[in-house]
Amino acid sequence: MATFAIGDIQGCYQSFKKLLKKIKFNPNRDQLLLAGDLINRGPQSLETMRFIIQHQDSIQCVLGNHDLHYLAVANHCQPIGRSDTFQDILNSNDNDAICCWLSRQPLALYNSDFDALMVHAGLPAFWSLDEAIGYSKEVSKVLQSPTRYQYYVSMYGNQPDRWCDSLLGMDRLRYITNALTRMRYCRQDGRLQLTNKSPLNQKPSQLVAWFQLNNSRYNGHILFGHWAALNGQCDRPKHFALDTGCVWGGELTALRLDDLKKFAVSAQ
Repeated sequence: MATFAIGDIQGCYQSFKKLLKKIKFNPNRDQLLLAGDLINRGPQSLETMRFIIQHQDSIQCVLGNHDLHYLAVANHCQPIGRSDTFQDILNSNDNDAICCWLSRQPLALYNSDFDALMVHAGLPAFWSLDEAIGYSKEVSKVLQSPTRYQYYVSMYGNQPDRWCDSLLGMDRLRYITNALTRMRYCRQDGRLQLTNKSPLNQKPSQLVAWFQLNNSRYNGHILFGHWAALNGQCDRPKHFALDTGCVWGGELTALRLDDLKKFAVSAQ
């Protein structure tokens, strides 16, 4: 029995299948933790989701920004974009089931066996584990309620960029969503900077990667995707960058949590 954490699949189903073959994944024995952005930009979003739902008893995942965007489109709250490639899901008989399944997935997932928190983007330096899970649940509650339509219309945007416990309504939900699914860089005071996607060696001097801000409130492992420009490299202890740019012609990567060994396959 083994537990594997896998980075952004983004509809690259052939690469996903090749990686599962490489790690000898057995759904009757092994567990997968998927770091979000399961779909979009790649060519086979529908096949990816069919496989995940078929094997959901041995798969857990968090939502990424692309998954949330699909949910907004599927709920008729946003138009599909020119670069979106999940039309195959929208046109399928599986659309409602996939939409329903994704809407039940969290933004943050904790595995106590490995003291590992999985998020798509990152963990703000001033949040504890319990706070991150609690804030994730706030969003999940909305995704499964009639107010989800307001959320899907209003979740886009970069403000507020500073966390405050007193934030309410969509401002609160938007910050939580941005922190857990979109964050890369922050300012030195912890404010989110969501527009810069530069590699670390090209970033402006006033910005820091979110994981470079010391978090004294959580000392476990953090598993995250989203940041393909890192190419799986993160020099922070216990932090594991899993997005190695498969959809951009890079690799799809799995981390075996039992011994922290990495496996990768080239994009197919």
